[in-house]
Amino acid sequence: MAVEIIKKIADYLVAAEVEKREVVKVTKVFKPDLTVEEAYQVQELLVQKKLDDGHKIIGPKMGLTSKAKWDQMGVSEPIYGFVFDYMQVNNDGVLPFTELIHPKVEAEIAFLIGEDIEGPGITGAQVLAKTQYVLPALEIIDSRYENFNFTLPDVIADNASTSRVIFGNERKKPSEFDLELVGATLSINGQMKEHGTGAAVLGHPANAIAELANMLARKGDRIKKGEIILSGAITSAVMLKVGDSVSGKFDGLGEVTFSVGEE
Repeated sequence: MAVEIIKKIADYLVAAEVEKREVVKVTKVFKPDLTVEEAYQVQELLVQKKLDDGHKIIGPKMGLTSKAKWDQMGVSEPIYGFVFDYMQVNNDGVLPFTELIHPKVEAEIAFLIGEDIEGPGITGAQVLAKTQYVLPALEIIDSRYENFNFTLPDVIADNASTSRVIFGNERKKPSEFDLELVGATLSINGQMKEHGTGAAVLGHPANAIAELANMLARKGDRIKKGEIILSGAITSAVMLKVGDSVSGKFDGLGEVTFSVGEE
């Protein structure tokens, strides 16, 4: 794909996020036959633009981490994007709705990495051995595309819909848990909306991190010590609106909360 088109798509998506507005999917506007490989090239440029603007990467995040979603999207592996420092909201903090387009929230288990993890051939057991802590998290996804209408390459190019994240205060050693059995509930205004267990994430959340290491290895990259990685959604995503009070409760890992404000 021509460098000019990659740049145009990245500029298009960066502008949509900055200007907080929906746009038509890139496979309709720029390149109907955009491939997954090309979409990651767009994502890499988008990420570089954020780094050039002075933002710092907290860590990667995983998407499409259930076999059901693989079947739905016709894929055989998850996708990834990157979480930046400006995306972090304090636990029990306020998420300004005006900074976003049409946000949704989902519950996840995050991994704080204690050693570099370099594929290929990484397993979930190897990930657990190199994980310093696990912690609870709520991820806000906010696709820049109108009506959530996109293909797989579209969402990859759009940094996997990454938008905001709230981390819990509890940090526990992964050896203290059977992470696939950890349950999580997602409640809005005191009413439980979704629930699930760690097994929803490729059978075990560490398997998603292993997939990430092996995917990054294809381009000579690795998971880095100190990164905090979102392993994928335990629950389905719930649409947010102004005034919502959100709580995610995780067995043995505590609670993550935030509210949605107008500004």
